[in-house]
Amino acid sequence: MNFIKMHGCGNDYIYFDCMAGEAIDPHKLDLFRLCDRHKGIGGDGIVLILPSMRAHGRMKMFNADGSEGMMCGNAIRCVAKFLHMEGYAPSKMRIETASGIKHVELLDGGFAARVDMGRAEISPEITLNGYSARPVDMGNPHIVIFLDEIENLDLEEIGPTFERHELFPGGVNTEFVQVLNRNHLKMRVWERGSGETLACGTGACAAAAAAVLKGYCDPEADITVDLRGGSLIINYSENTVFMTGEAVKVYEGVIS
Repeated sequence: MNFIKMHGCGNDYIYFDCMAGEAIDPHKLDLFRLCDRHKGIGGDGIVLILPSMRAHGRMKMFNADGSEGMMCGNAIRCVAKFLHMEGYAPSKMRIETASGIKHVELLDGGFAARVDMGRAEISPEITLNGYSARPVDMGNPHIVIFLDEIENLDLEEIGPTFERHELFPGGVNTEFVQVLNRNHLKMRVWERGSGETLACGTGACAAAAAAVLKGYCDPEADITVDLRGGSLIINYSENTVFMTGEAVKVYEGVIS
């Protein structure tokens, strides 16, 4: 099987082109072993690129533990890059996901992409594990926690206590956010099914939405979110959230 390794701000997945053939079952083929960074290709999960009756293509993504995700902001930019690169879609395209159809526009010759991520569904703040947290749904569930400092957080210790909290039986993604300046955030993320990753696109959208509600950032302004793997630009309004960031092809390979 052929595969493509791609990443957005270091949030890396192993991509399989299923546009012309049958969809593969990564569980039956035991493909999640490939996500191991020491004994495999390495990745935060697996993404299948599939044909769609409603859009230019369809994205089906799985976390490294084998659980299926509803949406991934960094992965969809890479799927868009692939679809355009292989001639399946123009530079402005529609991609079907488990959380609906997303509109994507490639920028800078395909090096970056801008995604209409849809409306952020924001809930009232709650107290979780002693922290004030804001639930935000971006097609997948998030909680956003603002702290004065995030660099020294032991996410390996505290991350699972949020991911597996009883309030979220299906798991939840957790963003720990520090406000650097107006419209400038720093973020670390613990993703359900993958642990700490270098970036999370939907998480950056959730963080920006929560920051606007807190008064830290401005609506309809470009908000820079610095992650461990790079930066994303988020523009939040009540109607939708736009996310702009890189889409990088690392290499292709064959699994024999």
